[in-house]
Amino acid sequence: MQVHDIEVQSWSELMDALFHDSWSRGLQRFRSSYVYRGLEDKTYDLTSTLNRLGESHLEKHLLRNFRKYSQIEDENKSIWNWLALAQHHGLPTRLLDWTYSPLVALHFATANFLHFDKDGMIWAVNYVDTKEYLPDQLVSIIDAEGSHIFTAEMLDRAVSSIPELQTLKKEDFAVFFEPPSLDQRIVNQYAVFSMMSNPNRTISEWLSTTEVRYFRIVIPAELKWEIRDKLDQSNINERVLFPGLDGLARWLKRHYRDTRQKDMRNGLPHRETFKDKQKKS
Repeated sequence: MQVHDIEVQSWSELMDALFHDSWSRGLQRFRSSYVYRGLEDKTYDLTSTLNRLGESHLEKHLLRNFRKYSQIEDENKSIWNWLALAQHHGLPTRLLDWTYSPLVALHFATANFLHFDKDGMIWAVNYVDTKEYLPDQLVSIIDAEGSHIFTAEMLDRAVSSIPELQTLKKEDFAVFFEPPSLDQRIVNQYAVFSMMSNPNRTISEWLSTTEVRYFRIVIPAELKWEIRDKLDQSNINERVLFPGLDGLARWLKRHYRDTRQKDMRNGLPHRETFKDKQKKS
């Protein structure tokens, strides 16, 4: 499917774009079937930490040793719960983080002020459409539940190991599933994970070969400080999304950043905002 790129030039245009295609005719409600991922640089691809490691064959060793040294009782713990826990704590996995909340995705696209000189990107993927590409074993489970997205428990009914996932279907496919509520961070971020059956394939590559609806929103660098300030006022920030002292410190560090100062890396002033340009014209 041809990707739909949306260019925005204001906060109001951005809000409209984030909720693009969210009307559900069947429900007669604004209930989006999309999940969102925010990137601080639009040139970044949808690569998992395992993709970036470049050694997908290490996946089983990474997870085995994570389980061995974690000192967590694993009685009756699903392999998918273990995978979600490992991802949550920074282990390289095939999982990719998404959120049901477009505003949370927007936070991650604008959280690092050192990258405010780069255009950002929001990816939005219709997870309901991905069902058409699932193997029959997974389709029967999700249909029986009357759901559009998996839980770890649902996945465990069909697949008990990660390598087994790729054997379910010859063609590559993507699975979206909700992690267990491991802590308040997972809950507050409204988190969803995706994973490819083939760990060497990125979901962005796969999407381009399917009829799954997806779109991208380009966030101009000039708009990032306005977005950041309005998200903070809306209580979408590190203090909420990363509960605890670390999140609080990260929020305060950025919140009190003086934008009137020159850029710390290259000595250049911050780029003009759209409002500045409008005043000059």
